[in-house]
Amino acid sequence: MFQSIHEMIDYCKTHHIEVIDLKVVDMKGVWHRLTITSTKLDEEIMFKGIGFDGSSYGFLTVEKSDMVMIPDVETAYIDRYKDHKTIAVIANIYIIKNGQLERFEDDPRYIAHKAETYMQQHDIADEVLLGPEFEFFVLDHVSYKNTNQHVEVKIDSEQADWNMGDDTKQNIGFKVKHHGGYHLDSPFDASYEFRTKVALDAEKIGIPIKYHHSENGGPGQVEIEVNFAGIKEMGDRTMKMKNLLNLAAVSMNKTITFMPKPFANEAGNGLHVHIQLKKNGEYIMYDEKGYSNLSKLAHYAIGGILKHARSLTAITNPATNSYKRLVPGYEAPVTIGYATANRSAVIRIPGYTIDKSEKRFELRSPDAMSNPYFAYSAIMMAAFDGIINKIDPKKAGYGPYDINLYDLSGEELAKIGSLPTNLQEAANALKEDHDYLMAGDVFSKRMIENHIAQIEKEHYLVNRMPHPLEFQLYYNQ
Repeated sequence: MFQSIHEMIDYCKTHHIEVIDLKVVDMKGVWHRLTITSTKLDEEIMFKGIGFDGSSYGFLTVEKSDMVMIPDVETAYIDRYKDHKTIAVIANIYIIKNGQLERFEDDPRYIAHKAETYMQQHDIADEVLLGPEFEFFVLDHVSYKNTNQHVEVKIDSEQADWNMGDDTKQNIGFKVKHHGGYHLDSPFDASYEFRTKVALDAEKIGIPIKYHHSENGGPGQVEIEVNFAGIKEMGDRTMKMKNLLNLAAVSMNKTITFMPKPFANEAGNGLHVHIQLKKNGEYIMYDEKGYSNLSKLAHYAIGGILKHARSLTAITNPATNSYKRLVPGYEAPVTIGYATANRSAVIRIPGYTIDKSEKRFELRSPDAMSNPYFAYSAIMMAAFDGIINKIDPKKAGYGPYDINLYDLSGEELAKIGSLPTNLQEAANALKEDHDYLMAGDVFSKRMIENHIAQIEKEHYLVNRMPHPLEFQLYYNQ
């Protein structure tokens, strides 16, 4: 929004801005906020910043937790959901070293910046373009309780088929069948006005929207796609979109969830990521003679991602719930392979992309539980590893598999390889395979170790909790 702090200060005075919200992303990909009044905004904030406790964000340790946030004024936008005129702005994280401010190496935004710099320094491409698909459920109720003697979850959607028999209040029908939500029109598509409001609000803050629609999951699953952008910019857009969606939901008495698998028998929420590369202003992933019209460079990128697919899931799918989505039969991929127009493969090459400017491939395994800066950076570091080392996915045995991979026998699947089945498996894979992330000092050893420790902690926390279904199976056995 601004090119300098001077522009921002002048704008605040001219437009009577009252409040500045500084947003800082933590290790898990959640925004934290520090608020100042606009009268406190001055030039010194760019040199001194504002101190905070980094250990509360999951960074460093308590005894070395002093950090500084400095706003990136280019990310500023008007937050129209606040009562007082407010500008929100994403901040970068710094530490003090030898009396000087220095970028914190594990700041998620800095990692994204380093990944893009690595690509350019190795002459791979000038620009990476990422296009994620945001899948989530728009719901009307959620409540949950976990104590030593009471485990309960209730989630509800007015448009769900289970509400067809509700006669406790006026019921006018228009419920959505199980697995029946894909591209439904109104009045069945109950969240249309909500999504349209979010799409228009997103474009007002500089996030161009490709389209939005209802998805397969009958109890309110939807999808919003944004236009392509680079690693750091798409990380920013992802954080802004998730915040905007939550604010809009509250304003319309709705609730949303990006949980990969909130409903056992509905399709889960993914974060499919479309990938393109440009060099010297030209798209470089097209070759008329290549398989599915993809260039050798594009195939090498696919090879790198598939080679590191198991360790990548620890970053792109960092929740225990992630692995309840990554199961056969619910449109989520489990087999480490690639193919054209095949939604059962980890990497799908869209069959409808014909010309050079559209040619790309799609990684279908990630979900939105990930820190977007870490996820996008890790995906591309795997791709860059494939390009630099010329990893041919066909020679490596990853396909192309132009068949329904869900129909393969267990013996056939074992020959191909599959994604981890739980978070601990993913953590173990990352322990064994992370050198590609540390190339060019993009990811640090400390960050990877901290991440592994966090996801292992969550795995054991959930794993020791008795599940209600276990009582059904075993209580009277």
